[in-house]
Amino acid sequence: MDDLVGTQAPSGCRLTDPAESVTELERVLPGLAAHRMPTPAGVDWPRLESVLGTALPADYKLLCELYPTFELSDFMRVGGPAPGAEVAWAEDTEDLEVLAEWCEDADLAVPMRPYPAPGGLLPWSSSNQGDFFPWTTSPAGPQEWTVTVASRNGAWWHYTGGAVQFLADLVSGALAPWALPTVRPEITWIDRPGGGGSRMS
Repeated sequence: MDDLVGTQAPSGCRLTDPAESVTELERVLPGLAAHRMPTPAGVDWPRLESVLGTALPADYKLLCELYPTFELSDFMRVGGPAPGAEVAWAEDTEDLEVLAEWCEDADLAVPMRPYPAPGGLLPWSSSNQGDFFPWTTSPAGPQEWTVTVASRNGAWWHYTGGAVQFLADLVSGALAPWALPTVRPEITWIDRPGGGGSRMS
């Protein structure tokens, strides 16, 4: 039975400054700052956003520019497109197709739909257990987008902040991990330059 469990809010106020959001994540996730890249990744965001048909939130783009893809707590993969692969990333609809099936099957009082439907869900992260973490897009613009959790077990819930603040509140324990395992504040895998990730000991 699919169920909207509820809505959680940021532990403090919603962080609107991307740099402030990243700083908060670095504060609650020990070891993250050590993996900061020496120079920004150089993703061609205008090209990606043109193909995707929407701008993306600035906090997410800053995180992707500063850090390689990483995995939290052997559970959640966080990252974005590699430079040069922007079009392929924007055109990859596999997660959207799965979300479309979930939305269709879900018995929710307020139906949800995948992007590009108005207010549609646009995935930015997923777990290795099949959970999805999409934005709920908004006509007010990407800085107003919130996070929706679509759990593999059928529970859905909302978080009224941005993606990076969601990660910070999730690993710090400020958020109740409804329908999710506890996400420990540790990086368990990180992508390496030239491809090929490595496990963290």
